Amino acid sequence: MGNQKHHHDGQYRRPYAKKSLGQNFLADPSYSQKIVSALGILGEDTVLEIGPGRGALTGLLAERAGRVVAVEIDRDLVSVLRDQFRDLPSVEIIEADFLDILPTEVLGDQVVPGSIKVAANLPYYISTAILRKLFDHRHLFSRIVVMLQKEVALRLAAQPGTSDRGFLTVLVEHGFDSEVLFDVPAGAFRPVPKVESAVVSLTPKSSQPAGFDELLVELASAGFRQKRKTLRNNLRSATGRTARLIESAGGAEALIGACGIEPNARAEDLSCDQWRALAREVS
Repeated sequence: MGNQKHHHDGQYRRPYAKKSLGQNFLADPSYSQKIVSALGILGEDTVLEIGPGRGALTGLLAERAGRVVAVEIDRDLVSVLRDQFRDLPSVEIIEADFLDILPTEVLGDQVVPGSIKVAANLPYYISTAILRKLFDHRHLFSRIVVMLQKEVALRLAAQPGTSDRGFLTVLVEHGFDSEVLFDVPAGAFRPVPKVESAVVSLTPKSSQPAGFDELLVELASAGFRQKRKTLRNNLRSATGRTARLIESAGGAEALIGACGIEPNARAEDLSCDQWRALAREVS
């Protein structure tokens, strides 16, 4: 995630940011401090860092946490980070794509549910996929602090009836209490991106009965498939298991009616409680 170092920069090769990986490194130490403070780390905490970049947060996390597990996809950065933190046994640098691994693979099978804190800087093109993965494993986490492109952060907080509201909004609302903490200007990064960023705190909500999340995710995914269409029409054109679930509830129209939803509502009009009601109806 960044570029603040306790040593003289000359000691390290500093790999260039890779456009293909959407890399922009946090270079303003005051924002690094704010992000780490937002995690509320206690001495024995384990922190999972997704995308440490040039290590702007990693060193600050290591000063406060008992253990830091940093997962980085970029091989060039991994070698620099391993060199940089070789004298800190509490820091583990894992070379992997976070989307390809189970969190327990890098944290250990003995990890206590609800104990892990997460820090992440999510490039735009991959933010939905990583948030989805954090959602699926949220029972492991106590707090997640993520830096996102500002428009994604605003989407997470979008209210029913607004066009910013989408599948990701419903996913995050169902799984977390979220709060947009502060904006990060483009000038805080190197290279300077064309967009503003924002830092969001996600606190996992207690998980639902087994299988309920999957139902809700399937219905929301189908419901938002074509945003211009009504919810009813999107659900009518669902396929596979989702279609069978809707059919078992009497079809899209009956399902929507049973939940007291307006017949011509669009997916963006629904509250999270209404999505939960749809999921309960097909379960």
